[in-house]
Formats: sequence, C-alpha cells, structure tokens
Amino acid sequence: MPALVNSRGEGFVFSFGTHGEVYCPPRKRSRICGLCIVGGDSSKDKKPSIDVLPDECLFEIFRRLPGGRERSTAACVSKRWLMILSSVRISASFETNFPSLKSDTMTIMDKSSSRVGCISTDLGLEGVECDGYLTRCVEGKKATDVRLAAIAVGMSTRGGLGKLSIRGSNSLRGVTNHGLSAIAHCCPSLRALSLWNLNSVGDEGLFEISRNCHSLVKLDLSECSSISNNGLASIAKSCPNLTSITIESCPRIGNDGLQAIGKFCPKLQSVTIKDCPLVGDQGVASLVSSGSKVLSKVKLQGLDITDYSVAMVGRYGNTITNLVLVGLHNVSQKGFWVMGNALGLHMLSTLTVTSCRGITDLSLEALGKGCPNLKHASIRKCCFVSDIGIVAFSKAASLLENLQLEECDRITQIDFLNAILSSNSKLKSVSLVKCMGIKDVHMESSSFSPCQSLRSLSVRSCPGFGSTSLALVGKLCPKLHNLDLSGLSGITDACLIPLLESCATGLSKVNLSGCSNLSDKIVFALVRLHGRMLELVNLDGCKKITDASLVALVDSCPLLNDLDVSRCLITDSGVAALARGVQPNLQILSLSGCSNVSDKSVPSLEKLGRKLVGLNLRHCYSITSSKIEFLTENLWECDILS
Repeated sequence: MPALVNSRGEGFVFSFGTHGEVYCPPRKRSRICGLCIVGGDSSKDKKPSIDVLPDECLFEIFRRLPGGRERSTAACVSKRWLMILSSVRISASFETNFPSLKSDTMTIMDKSSSRVGCISTDLGLEGVECDGYLTRCVEGKKATDVRLAAIAVGMSTRGGLGKLSIRGSNSLRGVTNHGLSAIAHCCPSLRALSLWNLNSVGDEGLFEISRNCHSLVKLDLSECSSISNNGLASIAKSCPNLTSITIESCPRIGNDGLQAIGKFCPKLQSVTIKDCPLVGDQGVASLVSSGSKVLSKVKLQGLDITDYSVAMVGRYGNTITNLVLVGLHNVSQKGFWVMGNALGLHMLSTLTVTSCRGITDLSLEALGKGCPNLKHASIRKCCFVSDIGIVAFSKAASLLENLQLEECDRITQIDFLNAILSSNSKLKSVSLVKCMGIKDVHMESSSFSPCQSLRSLSVRSCPGFGSTSLALVGKLCPKLHNLDLSGLSGITDACLIPLLESCATGLSKVNLSGCSNLSDKIVFALVRLHGRMLELVNLDGCKKITDASLVALVDSCPLLNDLDVSRCLITDSGVAALARGVQPNLQILSLSGCSNVSDKSVPSLEKLGRKLVGLNLRHCYSITSSKIEFLTENLWECDILS
C-alpha cells in the first residue's frame, strides 16, 4: 500500500484502490484521534445537517423566519432550537398579525438524560382566556425554563401571553432568569406577572421583563429572595402603566424600590407590602406621598414601620378607599390617633386592622371621626379595644354598615350591641368572633330599642353568650335575614326559639354548627316559622338532630339550596326521605361524619346527585369505597368529597 507524502509536510494520504483514500495528519497533532474519509463511495451516504452551525448562526436564521407557523415548526425539532427561538425578540406587531395554530407536541431533549422526551406544551393552546387575555400558570415540577420557553414560543403565535403565574419551582431544573427572559423576548404584550417562591430568579430576569414588556400593569412578587431594589426599580422605570403591585417576603427589597414605584408609576391603584424586613418609614411614606393620585387600595403587613408611616397614610391617603393594616407592632396609639385626625382619609370606605397594639379606644374613636365615609370596619386581635371604644367608634362613623370584631377580649357585656345599634341607624351586619370577655349578665330590657336596619348577625365561638344575650338579640334585631350562632355549645332549644319567633321578616340563612345541645325541636320551629324563606341550613355537629329534621326540611323548604347535616344522627331512612322529596333548588349536601349512612343510601344519593353540584361524604365509613367510586363515575357533574 503505497503512501503519498504531502509536499509541504502536512500529512500523508494512503490509497485503498477504488475504495477511497485515508488522510493522516502530522503526528505532532496528537489531538486527532480518528480517521477521516475524504473520498470514495461513502461520501454519497453523508447527510448535511444545519445542527453543525453554532448557536449564533442559528439565531440569525431563526430571527428571519417569516411567520408564527414556521417558528412553531422549528421549535418542535429539538430543545436546542427551542431555547434559541425563545431568545429571539418578538415585536408587539408580530403577535397580533399571525393567526393562532392548532395544538402541537414538542419533542425536546431532556438535559438530565440521553433520551428524547416528548413533552406536550400545546404551544400555548392550554392557555386560559381571562379578562380577554391568554393566561398560563405553571406550578411545582412543571415550573422549568424549558416549559417557559415552550409557552413563550407557542403563545407568540396566538396573539401573545397576557398573564403568567409561576408558583414554586422544580428542585432539579427550576425556573431561572433564562426562563423569564424567554417570556420577555416572545411575549412583549405581557400584562400581569406573578412569581411565587422562586429563589433562582433574580434582577436579571426582571431587567429583561422591563426591557420588553412595557404593557405590564400587575406585578406580584412573593418569596423571591434573589430579587432586589434594582430589579423592582427597572420595572418601575419601564412600565409606567403599572396599576397593581404585591411584594411579599422579599428580603432584598426595601425603601429604594418603593421610592422608585412611587416616583415612576403615576397610575398605581393597589399596593400590598408584607413581611419585607428592609421596608421602613422612608419607603412607605415616599410611596404614599409622592405616588399615584389614583391609589385606592393599600395593605401593610408585618413591616418595621412606626407612627410616621401611618401618619403619612392619614395625611396623603386622599384617594384610598380600602386600607388593611396587619401586625404593625411598632405603631403606637399616637400614630393611629394622628392618622385619624390628619383628616386625609375622607374617601376610605373599608378599614381592616389586625394585631395592632396601637389600636385603643382613643385611637379607634379618632379613626371613626377621620373617616366620614367608612362603611365596612373589621377590628381583629386588638387587645386594648373595649366596649367604650367600639361604641364611640360607631357613633363617630355614622355611615358604618358592617362591623366585625374578632378576639377583642375587653368587650365584656352584650349591651354594647344595644349602644351601637341605637347610635347608628345604618348598620346592616354585625359579627362577633371569639370575644371571650362577653358575659351573659341579666339586664333590664325596658331601655332596648329595636334596630330596623340590621339584617345579618354572627356570634361565633363566644362561650359567654347565653340565653340572656339571645333574648337581647331577639328584641334588638326583628328584621334579621342571616343568623350565625356557630360554636355556641351552651345554647338550648328553649332560649333560641324566642329569637326565631322575633324575626318577623323571615330568616333565609341559618348556621347553627357546633350547637351540640340543640335537638329536632329547634328544626321544627325553624321550619314552622321560616321554612318558606330558608335557603341555607347548617347543622354540622348538632349531635341530637335526627332523620325527623330531614323530613321536616324536605316538606317545608322549597328554596333550600345548601344543607349541612354533618356529624348528626342521620341514617339511611333520612337520606331516602330527602331523595323522595321535591327539592328543585338543592345544590349542596353534606353528610360528612354520618356513620349511620351506609351502602343502602347509594340509590338515594344517586338520585339526589343528578341535581347536586356538591356532595360531601367524608368520614362516612359505612359507605364502601366501591360505592363511592360508583357514585363518582355516574355523577360526573357533581363534585363528590370522600
């Protein structure tokens, strides 16, 4: 086998006759580890491939593709092509000029293995239309850069993604800045972005969003530990149409980010800031004082702010209609008093204050005076509020319609209810929850004046509320429509029947869950007095209620929509009676914990389930799993809990 020597000494070519030639490079180039066939018949079998081109060349080719169909087809080839296509910026005009495509399946290469995996991305077809915009939500293991790239490329052919929510992250191949950049490049019409629990996404991802998605109106950041003030500021400067922002548990976002939002976002309407340790008075004050002139909703929770911040809210919150303050432990009575007396909250209609030690009787009265248009107030876990403060607050807030008090243990006597109802003729709803200081003390009833406006009364889990208190309610509230006495285990049939008799206009919703001393007698009285009006009856945990109550409800309550007899003495006979009755409006039935309901009730439940939308059979241990499966298969329009 003769060898031909290259004249320049660059290598050797060995001849194999008609079969071809082999070229051998100089031996000093030891990195060449194989032979290269440069001639012969085997050259006919070689297939040229575009994949030998570097990413830069492929990028230049892909960005010149004429339309969305071509982009989608190319994205189906491989993961590499998909990721390159997702880096090609799409103009807003491109998104609106190409028609939508049918669902496709993208075949991509999984990084974690050598096999080719088939991942259905639908190229955006799975997007749900909400408020006129395509919406996608990826959670947990599905939250990866590859999936976001597929969504980005696919949605660009259907008019563009409008809303995107990313919740949680894949622990092995989670969402990073690359995935968010793909969305930014391909979906410039993005309007709402929610990032929850994404530690691997930082400022770089938000930089790309700010460069490309200038139509963004809503931003929600929760537990994003890598995002700082710089990323938030870039959004503020590039997205002037921002109307809503939520920042929760982001340890690197502080005053500078909020100042940028206040300075560059004149259309801001809603702000929620929760558990951000770097946010202080400077950021909150700047946001409220120099921010949007249409700011209507503000929520501040778990922040290290002082009296100065709430005072600024009271001074500059001219347009605020909904204010929520939670866990502001460094704000004192003085701060809330100044907030009320600053007289800047004249548009406020809804106020919620929870776990704030600075809310006392004095500051609460000041808030009532400083908010003349207040209609809804909720005071929760404020341990220094007493009967005196609530009465003074209700007198000052003359337009108050709904009052909720929860875990205010200094409220000691139920006669404060008489005081607030007498002083405020517009109250429609009052709720008392876990107010442990209430005592059932005998009082003279001659001074009680009925309240004609009150329509809803809720007294829940207040152990001191007994027969005397019920008698007072009966005299004060003759026009109740909704009554909730859940968790009052001490009340009996004898003390509740007079209250039912005093409600002259008829009750439509009655919740007696947890009232374990009530029996069938109370249901008979309820049906006799209000059966034609009843829409909701909750008897969960009333252990003395039997099938007789079900028969009474079936015969006399044509409007009944929601019935809960969980943990009652209901048997198969009661379920059969319910199925035989005519209940055209019944949609939700709960039999949870009814151990005497067995497989014999399955035919009756099947008949009932044809009209139900919800059926609760949890902890019904006498119904076998096979029967539960039978009901689930046959009642596919009914949501069955088991």
